[in-house]
Amino acid sequence: MKETRNLPAFHARSAEDVLDALSARRSGLTNEDAARRLAEHGPNRLPEPPQRGPLRRFLSHFHNVLIYILIASAAVTAALQHWVDTGVILAVVIVNAVIGYVQEGRAERAMDAIRGMLAPRSSVLRDGKRISVDADDLVPGDIVLVEAGDRGPADLRVIEARGLKLEEAILTGESVPVDKGTAPVAEDAALGDRTSMLFSGTLVAAGAGRGVVTATGPETQIGRISGMLSRVETLTTPLVAQMDRFARWLTVFILIVAGALLAYGYFVGHLPFSDLFMAVVGLSVAAIPEGLPAVLTITLAVGVQAMARRNAIVRRLPAIETLGSVSVICSDKTGTLTRNEMMAATLAAAEHVYSVGGNGYSPEGAVRWREADVHPDEHRVLMEFARAAGLCNDAMLHAHEAGWRVEGDPMEGALMALAGKITREGAESFRQWTRTDAIPFDAAHRYMGTLHHDHEGRACIHVKGAPEAVLALCADQRAADGGAAPLDVDYWHAMVEELAAEGQRVIAVAARAVPQDHTILNTADLERQLTLIGLIGLIDPPRDEAIAAVADCHAAGIRVKMVTGDHAATARAIAAMIGLRNPDRVLTGADVEALDDAALADAAVQTDIFARTSPAHKLRLVTALQARGLTVAMTGDGVNDAPALKRADAGIAMGLKGSAAAKEAAELVLADDNFASIAAAVREGRTVYDNIKKVISWTLPTNAGEAMTIIVALLAGMALPITAVQILWVNLVTAVTLGLALAFEPSEPGTMRRPPRPRDEPLLTGALVWHVVLVSTLFLAAVFGMYFYAIDRGYPIALSQTIAMNTLVVLEIFHLFFIRNIHGTSLTWTAVRGTRIVWACVLTVAAAQLAITYLPPLQGIFGTQDVPLFDGLVIFAIGVVFFALIETEKQMRLAFQRPDLNGQNET
Repeated sequence: MKETRNLPAFHARSAEDVLDALSARRSGLTNEDAARRLAEHGPNRLPEPPQRGPLRRFLSHFHNVLIYILIASAAVTAALQHWVDTGVILAVVIVNAVIGYVQEGRAERAMDAIRGMLAPRSSVLRDGKRISVDADDLVPGDIVLVEAGDRGPADLRVIEARGLKLEEAILTGESVPVDKGTAPVAEDAALGDRTSMLFSGTLVAAGAGRGVVTATGPETQIGRISGMLSRVETLTTPLVAQMDRFARWLTVFILIVAGALLAYGYFVGHLPFSDLFMAVVGLSVAAIPEGLPAVLTITLAVGVQAMARRNAIVRRLPAIETLGSVSVICSDKTGTLTRNEMMAATLAAAEHVYSVGGNGYSPEGAVRWREADVHPDEHRVLMEFARAAGLCNDAMLHAHEAGWRVEGDPMEGALMALAGKITREGAESFRQWTRTDAIPFDAAHRYMGTLHHDHEGRACIHVKGAPEAVLALCADQRAADGGAAPLDVDYWHAMVEELAAEGQRVIAVAARAVPQDHTILNTADLERQLTLIGLIGLIDPPRDEAIAAVADCHAAGIRVKMVTGDHAATARAIAAMIGLRNPDRVLTGADVEALDDAALADAAVQTDIFARTSPAHKLRLVTALQARGLTVAMTGDGVNDAPALKRADAGIAMGLKGSAAAKEAAELVLADDNFASIAAAVREGRTVYDNIKKVISWTLPTNAGEAMTIIVALLAGMALPITAVQILWVNLVTAVTLGLALAFEPSEPGTMRRPPRPRDEPLLTGALVWHVVLVSTLFLAAVFGMYFYAIDRGYPIALSQTIAMNTLVVLEIFHLFFIRNIHGTSLTWTAVRGTRIVWACVLTVAAAQLAITYLPPLQGIFGTQDVPLFDGLVIFAIGVVFFALIETEKQMRLAFQRPDLNGQNET
């Protein structure tokens, strides 16, 4: 390939000169040439920003108020020559840093994996065929096809443009979209005036076009401006941030309490300073939930990965919290609730209605009339259908091992297959026609038009689109003999209704012959000048999994609403198949426009089917539903859907057919465009929220119980039932095992049978505060009870403290099994069986406790003694009684709640 760095600016050269300079062709590079250039230029990505090294990441975990206190405490105990205490404190500090380092690394890897799944793709021409490739694989010389909603994957020199407009604010700060064309501009033109260039990172606001790649990766304009453009999502949500703030203020509160206790114990209780100091250190470590934000972060990371496995990719983490409170899902129909495998089923001409056979996108199948196969030679209108379907089309069909695959819009793929069924040759039949100009499909006018010429002096305009839009452009209709006849509007509207009632998506096709010198296609060439060929009915059956997912959503108290651009009868037929409520009640876009905001809010709540809607209607629907206090999830795929996606509480973009603009506006991206993945995401969102609640509900009561043990002992002026070093040990070994195990909990059985969580529900509810008080009180009673039991039996202080410490650990284990099921009973075999992670953590804690209780070297460090077998059984029995008490209390609460759940499925 020729050297391009020292050539004049590409924007100042003609398209043909640029293609020649890049050794490129309009039909695209060959696969071999593309692979060679990729090896030469490298991947089309910006360099990663410099990241913190492992050492800096590790040291950052010492930047914590509690860690500073512990280090200072270690220095004080060392000065007092309490070397065992010093060693234990330093061990706690180091282990805490190691755990934080590992957790952070895991969380970052989770986000890296998600970013990899969101890697953009581009449509390019390779070996003359349109294919989709990762944007990273683009090379200079590639011919890239762009349309409204796409983001520029590299710097392109525009070689074809049809109404192409770009938003270049990211580079130029210009907020108004800029028109793009193929004409060269001055070599010294400013960046914002280079109208022949499409720059990487800019957004296609309207139109369509093609361009040849002139620069990739760091050589692009955006790459030169900044080599550190990286959108790294911080692994946090408002909930985690709230808990982080709570933990900080709780730390301040506990430090004040600790200081007051230190003063009280020294000046009023006259306790030895060294023992008192260690007790206060133990109190601080026990009461401060220093590991809570880190464990919540891991819980989020696990949830993000679980959603990704269910094809729901989280772009903005607060969406995880929002999903738990979603009460309405507004979904597209095509491809989301249906298979997105369009197939032409019916052709309606002026005199005849034909049925079309076949399977999927295969261009093989019979066209029948009155149960008999027909031939285009006998029915001339069929060739008109084939020509309109094949020429007014941007899609391509590719044969592969699993069948035929569409590159482009699924509906256009079905039309290309229809052309093949009629002509038996497909696109090959129309090679003599060359596209001269086109009007891309736009939601504003709802049709697409093309202008083609052949080498025999013929020129023809073809238009396809929504029947209402195309009929308005027609002056007459095609007769059986190939001539024109007056347009029978009533007949065509009745036929549209008939086909749509059968669940078919209906489009109209029309044509017009023009002179050979007609080379520019304007909307004025269409208005009331076309001849209607007929209607094409396409079917797209519902997804089986979508039917089940809709039922799951209804059981979860979530209303599902279909918002589609299709005809009302089509929407009604599909809605009945998938089980939407009120399938006979349909609001059209015209109805939406006729209603004021208050009336629309009432109608939107009661209606589940919205047909013939535009993106502007979607925005009004979201606003109307939110006005009734509902939490709304909205799906979208086009650039015009971005406002509705941003307005929705949870915007969900389509990963396969969605535009870059829609994906950037959304909080979630569906990798498979499947409604079932939305329902799965809601389930995972509820599970993540539940697990966060479980982590908090386990951590706060156990920390409070440990802290109260020390506080009560100090205020009573008695020996600690558990030594400060033992408290440090318990806090370390349980927080990093039992607490973390809850991050991996699966969904509870009734997750999708509960009503949505109120969007403004606080995390620290009255129920949680009550649970903290109840459990910490039971902890306090059990620990002191076992301590006094041991003293009463004449055991030495060290053994009594060992028994009390093991009681505390056993209570925390039983509390873990209780908290795993916060919405149902824990007295089931499934609950007892637990998960492998839970049992691994429990066995680890049990082994650690046995080690410090019975191994002589550890007994010397922690001041423990062998616990007799009988006393060990008593400790276990105390755990069982504790579990029975809190489970009974939970069942009483659930019994009062259940009568309120009878109507939970109605939103």
